[in-house]
Amino acid sequence: MRAGVAGRKQYALINGEAMLVHSIRAFLAVPAVAAVRVVVAADDDWADDEAARGIRAEAGSRLAFDRLAGTTRAQTVANGLAAIGATASPADWVLVHDAARPCITADAIAGLIATLGDDPVGGLLAVPVPDTLKRANADGRVAATVPRDALWLAQTPQMFRLGMLRQAYANELLATDEAGAIEALGHAPRLCMGSPRNLKVTFPGDFELAAAYLRAVR
Repeated sequence: MRAGVAGRKQYALINGEAMLVHSIRAFLAVPAVAAVRVVVAADDDWADDEAARGIRAEAGSRLAFDRLAGTTRAQTVANGLAAIGATASPADWVLVHDAARPCITADAIAGLIATLGDDPVGGLLAVPVPDTLKRANADGRVAATVPRDALWLAQTPQMFRLGMLRQAYANELLATDEAGAIEALGHAPRLCMGSPRNLKVTFPGDFELAAAYLRAVR
């Protein structure tokens, strides 16, 4: 419980709304996004509760919840991809986003789509590592300083064609993100400049920072 909240983190309130809602609303604001599919656990009833009524009304038929989550991120994404495979083409682009990044903006999503629209592989939002990196030893002391040249921090959304992504996850269910699964196929995803504001809410203090970012764009 690193985030310091009880229950599922994606439903913790930030500025009065569930963290997940902020992400959904950003994607809905991008005309190029045909649909938003949220993959949740089999016993997750949040989408049927009063809490979800507002975003469901805003989204209409563009929003659906699939109770298909696996035990890992990779399994969850793979299950979600299988669910949309019945109606989507293998050539269709899919953007996978982490609900723990509520500060993503419609402009960032639209920019990623525009940048990667003709790319043969796809890619992801990321930011260059700004700080000096230290590798720790077992005693919690510095074992080495790691050169940060050419190192990037991966973010989401990550955008790849449905067929390629399904193939990647068929062989690589231990990947920690979509780019990693695609890399395992021998491809090189494109790095697209993201923003520090697209933070992943992980620790208690991150909620306050996310709230400030979200207020700034209101």
